[in-house]
Amino acid sequence: MQLLWFLPTHGDGRYLGTATGGRAVSFSYLRQIAQAVDHLGYTGALLPTGRSCEDAWVMASSLVTHTQKMRFLVAIRPGLMSPGVAARMAATFDRISCGRLLINVVTGGDPVELAGDGLHLSHDDRYKLTDEFLTVWRQIASGEVVNFQGDYLNILGGKQLFHPIQKPYPPLWFGGSSAIAQDIAAKHVDVYLTWGEPPDQVAEKIASVRKLAEAQGRKLRFGIRLHVIVRETESEAWDAANELIRYVDEEAIATAQKTYARMDSEGQRRMSQLHNSTREALEISPNLWAGIGLVRGGAGTALVGDPDTVAARMLEYADLGIDAFILSGYPHLEEAYRVAELLFPRLPLENLPAVEQQQVLSPFGEIVGNQDFPKQPKQKPAATVD
Repeated sequence: MQLLWFLPTHGDGRYLGTATGGRAVSFSYLRQIAQAVDHLGYTGALLPTGRSCEDAWVMASSLVTHTQKMRFLVAIRPGLMSPGVAARMAATFDRISCGRLLINVVTGGDPVELAGDGLHLSHDDRYKLTDEFLTVWRQIASGEVVNFQGDYLNILGGKQLFHPIQKPYPPLWFGGSSAIAQDIAAKHVDVYLTWGEPPDQVAEKIASVRKLAEAQGRKLRFGIRLHVIVRETESEAWDAANELIRYVDEEAIATAQKTYARMDSEGQRRMSQLHNSTREALEISPNLWAGIGLVRGGAGTALVGDPDTVAARMLEYADLGIDAFILSGYPHLEEAYRVAELLFPRLPLENLPAVEQQQVLSPFGEIVGNQDFPKQPKQKPAATVD
């Protein structure tokens, strides 16, 4: 199992829908989160993309030299980038980071925002463009010379001179719930992503994409994007969930949902259906809570509970075929530590960091009575995935 975290380049804080408890997202703050991700043993972190965010490529490039191991999941944007330029950007980043790049293919789901960036295509046309883009991108990134004539792209002698470290190219991650998006995933990408829907819906989506990939002679991995609210007890976790939206009023919900309604994203439509713009019945599946989606676009659900319960829910997704979890929590710095402390020991992680004996630095926890080391709790063995 791989666990990734999230770099909140569009804002952070202790509450949703309010400036109360808000936090300035400076480079210094994002560096702290990235270094926590690096130190704690997360596989890497996702950087969001769009006009509400700091530019993901610039930010990731700035953080590379402040980290050592973590990988950066950064977006390429068909229609907003040319495939050749995007391939060169990816190759350069992969080299300067020593192979720490993951590629997130984002077609986009907000026609208004896309029009502001000069892209005026319908939903299906954007995905057809994405198909052409990835056909060209994969060939150029693999070192081929490309001549391609499509409905949207006309490439003559496309190539790159400096190649990425990862072969044939950095892994492609992609999320899309529509039928045409699933077709493209099956044809091109390495990891298919879903937002945090109930397990039965996720199982249906995985089965569909897996069947499409098999028809292409390919195998995909699967990932999920979720928030997490984990506390030492179940009641504390649900209190924290309710506290997170304590300032979210009907006006904020209506304003957010008006924006999401204009989108033609099938994934966003499915997210919005989970809460139906109301606070009633937000637990849509055992320990899966849709409160975040009341005012946040994209990933709008969180796993809520004590460590054993949240780990068990994650293993349920793992049993469906999910092996990559992109998690986040508010505020992202503190919650990165909390999740590592409470969940890591309970999960079969790919790169669980070993605890080294500290010879000079302080141990885990404060010295007791100025002389005794704090007792180490007995950890439960990591669960296994059947």
